[in-house]
Amino acid sequence: MNGVIVVDKPQGFTSFDVVAVLRGLSKEKKIGHTGTLDPMATGVLSLLLGRAAKAADLLPDQDKAYRAEFLLGERYDTGDITGALVETDSTPVSRENLEGVLPAFRGKVWQTPPMYSAVSVDGQRLYKLARQGLEVERPARQIHIASLVLESYDALTRRGILLAECSKGTYIRTLIEDIAKAAGTVGTMTALRRTRACGFSIQEAHPLEGLRTLAAEGRLEEALLPVERLFESYPAVKVSAAQETRFRNGGGLDMGRLRLPISGPEEGQSFRVRGPKGGFLGLARADLERQELRFVKLFTQ
Repeated sequence: MNGVIVVDKPQGFTSFDVVAVLRGLSKEKKIGHTGTLDPMATGVLSLLLGRAAKAADLLPDQDKAYRAEFLLGERYDTGDITGALVETDSTPVSRENLEGVLPAFRGKVWQTPPMYSAVSVDGQRLYKLARQGLEVERPARQIHIASLVLESYDALTRRGILLAECSKGTYIRTLIEDIAKAAGTVGTMTALRRTRACGFSIQEAHPLEGLRTLAAEGRLEEALLPVERLFESYPAVKVSAAQETRFRNGGGLDMGRLRLPISGPEEGQSFRVRGPKGGFLGLARADLERQELRFVKLFTQ
């Protein structure tokens, strides 16, 4: 099987668990994914099957959207309630107080990865060090929060829900801890649901049980999306039969012999390459010095 299956990951499953299930259902050995989800999290997990697995390092849209539930007044060593409680604080926080600190977390911000994460420092995974009771310095990284909305908050129970749209590499549990600190208290994430990732929405995601049913009925391919969906933001260029042969062999395409869908492409701009019958072949990038679209990746073999 070749293409993308968007899964609504259930709670308690690792991303690798989901890959293992789909490997068994599809009988496809080569399966990758577009970004892990912690076991406690649910939601969009896009799996790349067969030739689509080659797209993992070429994705144009890696932004994500989340619905996160939180609790103020408690802090856990993992940043969420799956860990050990390490601090409590009874400082009252109003909705107005919370709303007032959110603007500082929108746009480009710096975030320090949590110890319980897969980030490597000096060749060691942070979560492995954390499990040994160790904490090391880790450099802050710049992330981008495109949208941050307080959907609900109860000052009595100190529970609320945040909606966030953010760049790849954003840790929502750390974001909640930082927001709580700015509001004068501590906080933790109690639930997380990814509602969009890599251009796919939760409405397109299939529960695992639904995929098991499709597989049992021999209809799993009904859940399969074409790999081209990953690159819809790139303009498409159609080539002739001779140009298709050249591209399949890794050759560049003379821009003077193409009908480009845009005028004045930028250096390095990516294009979807389609054959004379419209089928998706692969990706190419503009090389203005050579005046050609240079071969990047073929997805038909």
